[in-house]
Amino acid sequence: MSYETEQLSEVKVFKDPVHRYVHVKDRLIWDLIATPEFQRLRRIKQLGTTNLTFHGAEHSRFNHSLGVYEIVRRIIENFADEPNWNKEERLLCLSAALLHDLGHGPFSHSFEKVFKLDHEHFTQQIILGDTKVHEVLERVRPGFSQDVADVIGKTYKDKLVVSLISSQIDADRMDYLLRDAYYTGVSYGQFDMERILRVMRPMEDQVVIKSTGMHAVEDYIMSRYQMYWQVYFHPVTRSAEVILTKILHRAKELYEQGYAFQLEPIHFLSFFKGKVRLDEYIKLDESVVHYYFQLWQEEKDVILRDLCERFMNRRLFKYVEFNPGTEMHVYLELHDLFKKAGLDPSYYLVIDSSSDLPYDFYRPGEERERLPIHLLMPNGELKELSRQSDIVESISGKKRTDHKLYYPKDLIEKVTDLPIKRKIKELLNIQGDGNHVR
Repeated sequence: MSYETEQLSEVKVFKDPVHRYVHVKDRLIWDLIATPEFQRLRRIKQLGTTNLTFHGAEHSRFNHSLGVYEIVRRIIENFADEPNWNKEERLLCLSAALLHDLGHGPFSHSFEKVFKLDHEHFTQQIILGDTKVHEVLERVRPGFSQDVADVIGKTYKDKLVVSLISSQIDADRMDYLLRDAYYTGVSYGQFDMERILRVMRPMEDQVVIKSTGMHAVEDYIMSRYQMYWQVYFHPVTRSAEVILTKILHRAKELYEQGYAFQLEPIHFLSFFKGKVRLDEYIKLDESVVHYYFQLWQEEKDVILRDLCERFMNRRLFKYVEFNPGTEMHVYLELHDLFKKAGLDPSYYLVIDSSSDLPYDFYRPGEERERLPIHLLMPNGELKELSRQSDIVESISGKKRTDHKLYYPKDLIEKVTDLPIKRKIKELLNIQGDGNHVR
């Protein structure tokens, strides 16, 4: 028996709160789960700093990756007798689904922005590099790891395979919406996934949805819309992300200035230098980052010490609504006042913007063309979703953006120059907590 077809003596199951059970029968999948690189995902939270807003959001990339694998496994099971489905792609799909988030770093997107990293790049590097994951994948056949990396990089020749993991209605999105809703305790992310899986059909280059399942897809699209604005872009979570980002910026700046840390941050050095080796990247997880943040609460540098103490003890920045288009003069005036008050505006006055495009249709020639969701009509014709659904049409192509201005209210209260303090509070409209810039 070849490794590609080798099965476990019995089906192994992971008890899962979202899918009830995650089933593993393939020896390859079982061995991939056991690799150090995949086990590392237990130490990377799925939602970064969201647990400081929704205290239940402690789930990991490990949870989510198993969930995406399970959804793809079920989809493939449903496709078994479909003429457009190539059964030889089964193990490739399952492997790519399981490993799609392998390269996420601590606190994911916030960490990436500071150090100009790309988790998909590192996912591919882990799959193709000198790792246990690569060794396991190559047991299937030479070049199998490259195929998995190509699926994740969206360059694999079979676009149907890619669409299962990366499209506007893929296993990744379906799992994280349901999982994140469960762990945050909200109902916005709920939708009828079982119904969607039943009406999915494989076509030549993408998965389509039987027209009878349109309302389930509408529910999915609206769930995604609500989750982004009620959970993912929650202003308190963004406050924590702002502080996290500023901690990393400050530590990097101090290192570049030759600052003597009480304990040399050896795990960060390659990130500060912008030359990160794969083995160094893999070693850095959230437990290591928290360790340094804990230490940095005792540093001599006032800003680093304060920011770390805020993050570790959830003393977050306050915020006001802000419109960069019409209120930038207010920001510039506040910037000067913060300097005069002895508050470094680079760290204590931060504009944060979030935007989302819940659904879009195909626009040829655009930089990031989006493959739309197609409905399979009774006569065999394909119709783009927003052409059939008034609900989806109402939000198609509409990018919503939200801006907030974050600041430390407690430090403003300590400003000793009363005219400056009064002017800052007036511009921020600080009355109690305040929520609008003047």
